[in-house]
Amino acid sequence: VQLQASGGGSVQAGGSLNLSCTASGSISSISGLGWYRQAPGKQRDMVAIINSGGVTNYADSAKGRFTISKDDAKNTVTLRMDSLKPEDTAVYYCNAVLYSMGAWKTYWGLGTQVTVSS
Repeated sequence: VQLQASGGGSVQAGGSLNLSCTASGSISSISGLGWYRQAPGKQRDMVAIINSGGVTNYADSAKGRFTISKDDAKNTVTLRMDSLKPEDTAVYYCNAVLYSMGAWKTYWGLGTQVTVSS
């Protein structure tokens, strides 16, 4: 199983970015998909997650600005980020909890850099 993320980049404060992540490989079922981020010198924190039923959960810092969605047919999760702030600068990691090869496992993408300038 691989998670391939795309869509990071540099934007000015107030701008928008879309992050997308596709899971590929031998996947039987997906329990949840999400995005986490890690700023330099800080721990990796949850940004937004969505479960198989479409229920979402956001970090307080993301509420009202970010929207997570998924496409089950494509095993893809997307994070729409609006009204970006410099403090949103971080490496963003895609996460998936899925059933593959007889076991539930957690997978991580390699990360994509998001830089927001003031």
